Amino acid sequence: MVFVQALANASGPAAACYELVRGGELALCVSEEVLSEVSDVLGRPKLRRKLPALTDKRVRAFLEDVRSHATLVADVPRSFRYERDAKDESYFNLALAAGATYLVSRDRDILDLADDPDFRSLYPDLNILDPAAFLRRLAEARGSGESQGGVTDG
Repeated sequence: MVFVQALANASGPAAACYELVRGGELALCVSEEVLSEVSDVLGRPKLRRKLPALTDKRVRAFLEDVRSHATLVADVPRSFRYERDAKDESYFNLALAAGATYLVSRDRDILDLADDPDFRSLYPDLNILDPAAFLRRLAEARGSGESQGGVTDG
């Protein structure tokens, strides 16, 4: 959903996150599995009817741009299982394989794990935030002089 929003709303927080990636200020990690899902979602007829600006040409250019600015993580191990929504496992597995500090998502199933004590105890270094909260955290870290780790997007 973050990719959809980044493409569909150039003035929204998802697009602002992606512009930081394009500017080299943040690392975006992707896998072939994630890129395949993003391509599938961006090609869905229902979404295309809702967002007619998502033409084949624009989607293709966006996905090429993502590939050119992201770090492709190959052979992502399936170490995380998520019974609540197995489709989200690829994002967690990618984040863990990449050693990401942040998983940025708008998906409620993913965001709910941010407050899950069992998840937090297993993965204390992985912060799960929506794009707006991530941008606020980034601004706070910049204000305090902290550096930021990798970002994966779900």
